[in-house]
Amino acid sequence: MQGACELLPVSSSAHVIIAEKLMGIDPATPEMTLLLVMLHTGTMLAVIAYFYRSWKASFFGSRSETASFVKLLLAATFVTGLIGLALKVLIEKVFLARTAHAEVEMIFGNLGIVSPALAAAGALIIYSGLKTSYGTPRLRGRAAVVIGAVQALCLPFRGFSRSGATISTALLLGVSKRKAEEFSFALAVVLTPPVVVKEVHRLLKAHPGFQGNPVSALHPPGALDVFHLFLPSVLGMVASFLAGLLALKWLSSWLERGRWQYFGYYCLAVSALAFALHASGF
Repeated sequence: MQGACELLPVSSSAHVIIAEKLMGIDPATPEMTLLLVMLHTGTMLAVIAYFYRSWKASFFGSRSETASFVKLLLAATFVTGLIGLALKVLIEKVFLARTAHAEVEMIFGNLGIVSPALAAAGALIIYSGLKTSYGTPRLRGRAAVVIGAVQALCLPFRGFSRSGATISTALLLGVSKRKAEEFSFALAVVLTPPVVVKEVHRLLKAHPGFQGNPVSALHPPGALDVFHLFLPSVLGMVASFLAGLLALKWLSSWLERGRWQYFGYYCLAVSALAFALHASGF
């Protein structure tokens, strides 16, 4: 599910969260948030495998092109990190102020938030798909900064599709379809590793045996414990990689054929499903 949905602009996180809810699993636990980012790692590897040749031709033809591309990636990622950190502090210190040990991950499984986020992503995709024409193949600094800012909104709000939001924003800023797609997924490759490190740390912190306290000194975790802790995430990563390769072919085909807005219609339908599940008590 992650591999099929992550690289389509329909919010893989929302689909995975809905599936976990239906299976009676809490999406906010460290094990499940790590699983989610490891699934993102599998799709990140699929992105690298799929776009390697086109990135090489588009952005690494010369030193000047490479330097320009790296600057754009760094600018967009810096803005994402800055705004993302501000949102994290705002959510934890203001909206979750009365919650003990508040973490932004606590809102990940809230379908009352996922549903409107999906609807917002769907509306943005539909608008960009219907309003844009062929853009310039060149990506400029201003566009990269705006794309990075929009990407930051996707971090805490599961349902607001990262690929859908960033590609749609690029299209509305006049970037060509191909360049919008290439830059969006290049950003994903940069963003994924630090998120994975953060969630691995959160998972280990949640398990006393890995914290270096007196309990762990008496019963230190062995290789088998580590294996069982991370095995589900690794298996999920492999599955998401394989499904991601197929999803990328689908996305590229629909984007080039002018069917981008159809993904938005689908997001609205899933938003309605998430709202119905939320209303029924999930």
